[in-house]
Amino acid sequence: MKLKKLALAAATIAALASAHAQISDNVVRIGVLTDLSGVYSDVSGKGTVVATQMAIDDFIARDRPAFRIEMVSADHQNKGDIAANKAREWFERDRVDVASELVTTSVALAVQKIAKEKNRIALVSGAASTRVTNEDCNDVTVHWTYDTYAVANGTAKAVTKTGGKKWFFLTADYAFGHSLETDASAVVKANGGEVLGAVRHPFPGSDFSSFLLKAQGSGAQIIGLANAGGDTINSIKQAAEFGVTPKQSLAGLLMFITDVHSLGLKVTQNMYLTEGFYWNLNDETRAWSKRFFDVHKRMPTMVQAGQYSSVMHYLKAVKAIGTDDTAKVMTQMKKTPVNDFFAKGGTIRDDGRMVHDMYLLQVKKPAESTTPWDYYHVRATIPAAEAFQPLSASKCPLVAKK
Repeated sequence: MKLKKLALAAATIAALASAHAQISDNVVRIGVLTDLSGVYSDVSGKGTVVATQMAIDDFIARDRPAFRIEMVSADHQNKGDIAANKAREWFERDRVDVASELVTTSVALAVQKIAKEKNRIALVSGAASTRVTNEDCNDVTVHWTYDTYAVANGTAKAVTKTGGKKWFFLTADYAFGHSLETDASAVVKANGGEVLGAVRHPFPGSDFSSFLLKAQGSGAQIIGLANAGGDTINSIKQAAEFGVTPKQSLAGLLMFITDVHSLGLKVTQNMYLTEGFYWNLNDETRAWSKRFFDVHKRMPTMVQAGQYSSVMHYLKAVKAIGTDDTAKVMTQMKKTPVNDFFAKGGTIRDDGRMVHDMYLLQVKKPAESTTPWDYYHVRATIPAAEAFQPLSASKCPLVAKK
């Protein structure tokens, strides 16, 4: 009997040792590359670092992994070359296993190429362009929270169907803005609307006066803001200052709860927007968001909530298969549904797109808001199958054409 117990103990130790050997240096390292100082710092920034640490702490407390988990973070300054160099340094020198968050499309596109080259994983929460899972897709990248197709599909459709038929776009002049304008234009036209033109502004921008005057001169009913973060906030402020609104209406094609908070309900009331997460959606989202607020003192954006969800899903995959091998982890992540406070029944497709329900929201009037950060009416749930670009339209070479 004693020999059997010794044999069992030896087998257990051997199994644990084998599991440890499959985790490179017995440490899983997660890198958070984000905008800590620029136009997207409220949307992502320090809040995504907080969300990542929450995910790590929760995973350790609940799953008690045998391996260590470490986090590193850096400010990419919204520049693809800086992000690519940092990712390369992390992968080659610091043995980072996954680069995450990656707000700003130029950053995500640059880093996912380095991740493929170095056989590491890229988890994209903040970047928007569908290019991430279309023509620039690869088998080590997952696009988690939202994309330009999903937000345009919700907001542009709702605004056009309620009478906003003539559009003019104010567009950030880089890959994200171009993608958002293209996707929104397609939705407007498909729903009986007309695009009268577009003007492109530098990224990031500060003075939008000349661009807004062109939009005003177009005679469009709707000025579609194909920008985000600080650019969207400044566009809305200056549109009011120059008398563009309320004569013409604005459609914030990518707006976040932090934008509404900064601008106030008086300025943003009745605007439609589409998000993948709202803190006040249900008991589960409220509970997680309260924990986040206790640390960050602001309610989470969908990028920050999506960051937690993606990191947690990654860590669970590593523990389930006992290795941080890139190909094996990606296989496990893709075959495992996402069921957490962020998404129910979410799935990762062959193109790397995590599909989940999105929400069409409308900003409340000041008198309708009863508590701090109570900013939205939930007007519709957009099912995952409708929210994101169908695989039949994919340009990703990983998707088998039937």
